[in-house]
This record gives sequence, structure tokens and C-alpha cells, in this order.
Amino acid sequence: MYETALDAIPRFSIIVPVFKVQGFLRECLDSVLAQDFRHFEVIAVDDCSPDCSGAILDEYAARDERVEVLHLPENVGLGRARNAGLEKARGDYILFLDSDDTLVPGALRALAGRLATTADPEVLIFDYARTYWYGSVRRNSLAALLAETGPATFTLAEHPALLDLLQIVWNKAYRRDFIEKHSFTFSVGYYEDVPWTLSVLMTAESLAVLDQVCLHYRQRRQGGNILCTTTRQHFDIFDQYARVFTYLDAHPELSRWRMRMFRKMIDHYLTILDKPGRLPRNAQAEFFHRAARDYQRYAPAGFTHPTGMVGYKYAILAKDAYPALVGLKVAGKAHRRLRKHATKHVKQAKSKATDLRYQARLRQPLDENLAVYSAYWNRLPACSPLAIYEKARELVPQVHGVWVIKPHLAGQMPEGIDYVVVNSPRYWEVMARAKYFVNNVNFADSVVKREGQIHLQTHHGTPFKTMGTDQKRYPAAAKGMSFRKLLARADRWDFSVSANQHSTEQWERVYPCSFQSLDTGYPRNDIYYHANAQNILDIRERLGIAPGKTVLLYAPTMRDYQTDYVPRLDLKKISHELGEDYVLLVRTHYLYGQNPTLQELQRRGTLIDASGHPSVEELCLAADALITDYSSIMFDYANLDRPIINYIDDWDTYVRSRGVTFDLLSGQPGDTPGVLTATEDELIDAFRSGRWDDEQSRTLRAAFRKRFCSWDDGNAAERVVRRIFLGEVDGEPQPLPMAKRTIAPTPRAAVETSLSSHNVAKGHLVRGRRVHRADEAVGAGDAKRDLVDAVTLEPAAPKDLPIFRS
Repeated sequence: MYETALDAIPRFSIIVPVFKVQGFLRECLDSVLAQDFRHFEVIAVDDCSPDCSGAILDEYAARDERVEVLHLPENVGLGRARNAGLEKARGDYILFLDSDDTLVPGALRALAGRLATTADPEVLIFDYARTYWYGSVRRNSLAALLAETGPATFTLAEHPALLDLLQIVWNKAYRRDFIEKHSFTFSVGYYEDVPWTLSVLMTAESLAVLDQVCLHYRQRRQGGNILCTTTRQHFDIFDQYARVFTYLDAHPELSRWRMRMFRKMIDHYLTILDKPGRLPRNAQAEFFHRAARDYQRYAPAGFTHPTGMVGYKYAILAKDAYPALVGLKVAGKAHRRLRKHATKHVKQAKSKATDLRYQARLRQPLDENLAVYSAYWNRLPACSPLAIYEKARELVPQVHGVWVIKPHLAGQMPEGIDYVVVNSPRYWEVMARAKYFVNNVNFADSVVKREGQIHLQTHHGTPFKTMGTDQKRYPAAAKGMSFRKLLARADRWDFSVSANQHSTEQWERVYPCSFQSLDTGYPRNDIYYHANAQNILDIRERLGIAPGKTVLLYAPTMRDYQTDYVPRLDLKKISHELGEDYVLLVRTHYLYGQNPTLQELQRRGTLIDASGHPSVEELCLAADALITDYSSIMFDYANLDRPIINYIDDWDTYVRSRGVTFDLLSGQPGDTPGVLTATEDELIDAFRSGRWDDEQSRTLRAAFRKRFCSWDDGNAAERVVRRIFLGEVDGEPQPLPMAKRTIAPTPRAAVETSLSSHNVAKGHLVRGRRVHRADEAVGAGDAKRDLVDAVTLEPAAPKDLPIFRS
């Protein structure tokens, strides 16, 4: 219908103000750029956002010429950001889109069609639906006002009920010459939509409606909405309505609307007073008195207040009788308490006796030097929590760390590490009084987050599969989950550790809570930048790997559509076809137990079953290449810059059952870590042909590393400890540029180093007991779970190297 050349005037200019929305911004922009109506421009205004929103905008602008980005030098607020976009707009019509909302498919084509059939009105009003984190979509309750009956265009006087719609700017298309003719701009402060919307509707000589949902209005669970914010900035509403009446004073031809505007104003003031959580308690009386003054100032001659309870509130406000309003609220609260009384007592009756002990300790002072650690639902120390624990012992030795573990693991804890058993008396005391909480999953629902306590969520991988609220779309993955409880647990997070920008955006979107992202890299990956040649040789020796072998670590993830581990590869065939120069090192997902088939293949010498090995990081260091599917291990392993082969025989099934965060098969730089295979023969051929480590695979790997290993440089644990325990906001070391990072050598390079270095120290250290070889560890009970603390380094190494469980 319309040309798309840049020098042509676009039909729509879509202005998107952006501030702290990195978790939602891609979805917003994608919803626009995927529209089947193409004749538009996007003017994205980065309001000096402190997160990576600006970088995301630049990324989109670089690949789509319809996107123009304005980076404001300072934060000016939503209204002025929109004004900056208005100055750049070239389109026939202007649309405003908040950066956490989305256009529905076909929205622009529907708008263009309706504008054409209504002869280009000055303002077109369309419908929207609210979307909620739990998946519900609810259309605007006043949608009937947008019924396309009667004249195609009209004035507000002919359809005054439109004033009952929510006072928002983003459900309308504005003809640009109309906006410029009347010099409409946005004001500063909260409720900036009010003077714009009311002035535009009163002034327009031709309005039209579109009875179709074109926009999804995201209902943020926490943050991002002024209606959910307790602040004195709600006082801005007085200035906004003052602007409305100033506009009326300047346009006497609009005087007919003074009575209606007064009613809108008073209803709005009463709504703010009635809604709990908007005004600070010590500001409510002041707000009421300001509202009363406006009542007396702007009340039109002959105004009579409405009837019923609303009319009573009007009368109270007219008399500036704040005590009467307080009495009204107290009566309402008493009534609500009576209704909730029975429910409250039922809940109290279900409390456990152990809670009494815990409740008593919750009244004791916090121990500022006590930290609680846990990993993988109270298993043995592992992953990023262990890396943080070790670094905290070095940098903040005064903070005592205690690990939470399951009862049956008490005999396997390494010497020198303090621990408590879940639900023991000391457990409740520690959980009640500790200052710091560090976990790669969530602490139990029974744990109360006290004021002053700091909860750090480290996660345990970069999300390739869908997580959090996204899982609601996949019943197999969400079976048995309570998302409300999940988010209640996530509400306790103060900080969320991230390894890359992809993770940060995912965590902030799928866990709609108020935590702060720590873009530090994953502490568990530090080892890949500290391990040296002798470390790697020692690990391979303990695993029983003969010198000169090429080790392939096969580490598949779990399947939500399967109840147990089901081998997807004929490992006997793979081992036979590759020959004796290759060794298969197999690591099943930690949620699966020991597999009899793998154990039998190990007894036959076909492979090494490392499923029970205490450290996946050791296995990665020992491997020459990784074979995986959709497991997050590929993101960690990419730090080593060694070949990655994805065996994805069930891609379609996995995507349908669990969902993914990006398309591994897209072919776009950064999406694919290396060779992709879908059959056993393709996998075997990748090694026989050399494709597993050719120039093309190395190019793919480099782009993948750049995208997903951007913050991992060996200093992640230090950055976390300095931020959380020392409170250093800007003092922690920044991630090193990729070119300046020192990666652990490959096994082949390690051999070469050992041959040329006769002074390399042999041996290794563990905490308490020796570490068993892999063939000794299988079925060896407690011994196979020994936590490796350090290995002997080359003489030049400054300190011991921690080895982490996973």
C-alpha cells in the first residue's frame, strides 16, 4: 500500500521512550518490527537509561534502518523523552508505545485501514488489553465505547463518554499536522498523560474509533508503574490538572468542558486518596488539603456533587474535612478485617511447632558477620555459591560462612566447612539471624526475609530453555509448579548474578521482582581462567585418562517430557566408530541418578561415566571438546574456547515441550556455538572429517563466546564479594577485554607445557581425603563426593586453585 523508502514520508512515527526496561525491550521492538504493515519509523528515545537498554536500541538500529535512536545526555523523564521523539517524527501519524508494552500482530495494518476508511481523522482511538505475568489477557472493560457505530468521524461533544476511558496517550494515533498546529507537548512529572489526553480530545475536530485490540498493556507485577509506587511524586497530579484548566482559560471556546474536567479532576484525586500504597502515610493529610484547595479553586458555578458514597466524599473534600475522611476509611478497614478474620485464624492453626522456635529467633538482632550458603537444593557445596564462599573467606574473613545441607550428606562435608542440617535447631537459628544468604536456587518457603538481610541469587546456568514465568506456556515443564510461590521466593532476592546480557534480560523479565542485576559473570567459571597445565594433567590422570587421548565430554540436559534418563546416543557405537584415540566422558544431568547402562559400559571400558564426579568444572577442563544438546554447560564451556558440538536429534520436540530463549539453528552470529548434528552418523562424521574443529566452527565459537562469555574473566567471584559483602558499588574490578583474558590451556597444550617444563610440581591437594579416580569413584560411596579444594600449581602461580562441585 505504501512505499518503504527512507526518503518517503512514513505513515506512522512510533515514539518509544526507554528507561530501565532491558528485560522487556526486545519483545516491544520485535512486536513493532514484525508488523506486516511496513511503512513506519521507530524513534526510540534512550532516556539516559542506566542499564543496557541503550545498547539494545543501538543493536536494533544497526540491523533495521527504520529504527532511529536518540540517546539523551541526562534523564529527563517520560514526558520530555516523548517530546524529544516528537521533534524527530516525520510520519503522517504519531503513535506512542511504552517500552514494556507490545503491538499485537496486524495492529498497524488495522490502524492504517481504519484511517483510510475514516478519511484521516485528527485522532484515532483504538482498544487495548491488559496482560498479566500469569498469562491472563483482559480487554479494556470500556471497550463498548469504541463500537464503530454512527458517523465515521465525530467530535468529543458528540461522543463525550470517551472521557471515561483511561487517560493514556498510547491508545491513539495522532495526525502529526494536528499536533504541530496546536503545539501539543508533554509536561514533566507523574500523570503527564492527563493534560495531553484531555486537551487533545477537547480540541480535536475529527475523532474516530477502532473497535480492535491493537496493543497489549503489560501489568508489571512489581515496579514500572506509578500506580504501584509509594511516593510524594503523586503530588504532581495537582500541577497536571492546573495545566488542564490553564488550557481551558486560554481557549474560551472550550468552556463547555470545564464542568466535566472538574469532575474528572476530583474523581482522580479521590482515587489517589482511596488507593492504599500510593501516598506515604505522612503525606495523606497534606494531599487531602491540597485537593480541597483545588476543589474550591476550580469548582464551576452551579456545580452539584453526585449522590451516594461518592457524593459524600465530594462533600468532605469541599469542606476540607480530613477527619471525616479518616473516619470513613477506618470504618471500611474494620469491615474488611471482619471478613478476613476466619481465614486468618485457619492459617494460623496450620503453623508448625518448629515455627515457634524460629519466630522467637527472628526477634533477635541480625549477626552482621554471618552468611548462609546453599547449592542445588541443599546438596554439597558447589557452583557459584562455593566460589563466592571461597573468595569471601579471602576478602572478608570476619564473615563466617555456614552451608545448609540435607541430613544424609552430613558425613560427606569436607573438613573445615561449617554446616547446618535442614530443620535442625541450629538451622532455624542461623536462618533467622544471618545477614547474607547465597544460593543458586531458592531457599525454602518457610524462610522469612527480615529487614536488613541480603539475599543473593547466583542461578546455575545461562538460560537457553525457558525459565520462570515463561514456563507457564509449557505444561510439561510447569507440571506441579506454583508460579505464585515461585515469585514469592524470588521476591526475597536483593541481587541476581548474571554471566551475560542475555541472562540479565531473561532473569529480569521472567522473574518480575524488584532485585538488582549483578552483571559480574558467573563465579563458578573463574576456574577456567586460573587453571594451568599441571591442573589439567592431574585431573585427567585422576579420571583415568591415558596420555594422548582426545577426550569428548558428553553432557546432555534433562527432558521434561521424559521421567528418567534415556540415552539419546548409542554410546557403544560412537566409541567404536571413533576408535581408540577418543575417550567418551559422560556426564548425565544432576537430577538423574546413576544409570545402570552407563555403569555397565564403563565396566567394559567403552566410556568413563563421570555422572557422580564431584566437579563438572574439572570435567570441562579435562575435555578436548564438548558434545551436548541444549544444556547450559555449553555457555560455561565456551569460556575455554574449545570445540562444542550440539547433538539435537529432538529439536522440534524439545522446543514444543520446554521452549527456548533463542534459535540455536538460526545461523545468526552468536546463536550457534559450533557444529550442529541431528543423527549419530552426522556426529561421527563431524570428527572424522575434522569439521568439529575447523575454521567455520572456530568462527561460530568466537561469536558465541563474544555474546555469552562477555563478563567471565576469572574475577567474577571477587566482583560479587566486593559488591555484596563490602558494599563497593564502583570499586570492583571491571571485566577484562576478551583479548586480555588468560584461558586455561587445552589438554594438548598442557602436555606440551609439561614436556618443556621439568620443574612442574606433581600431585594435588584435597580437603581431608584423597580424590579417587573416576573408575574408583563409581559406587565408592562417600569417597566419590569428596570436595576438591585445590591442586598444586606451577611455581609461578600465586595461590591455590579452587575446584567446584556442580
